[in-house]
Amino acid sequence: MKKIAEFKTLSMDELMQKERDLRKELFNLRFRHKMGELENPMKIREVRRDIARVKTIMSELGKRG
Repeated sequence: MKKIAEFKTLSMDELMQKERDLRKELFNLRFRHKMGELENPMKIREVRRDIARVKTIMSELGKRG
């Protein structure tokens, strides 16, 4: 789980790339969970919250710029 301050240091392009990476990770986690291979299902929640954090920062940057 990342701190929100770490996301605030990224540019808009980096945030968009981070969101894509997190969505891929979420897809893989959900797939592994359905297959019964995921050891820590709470990781899904963490990734979903990180996506929300990134989207919030992107929204804030969009309003400013």
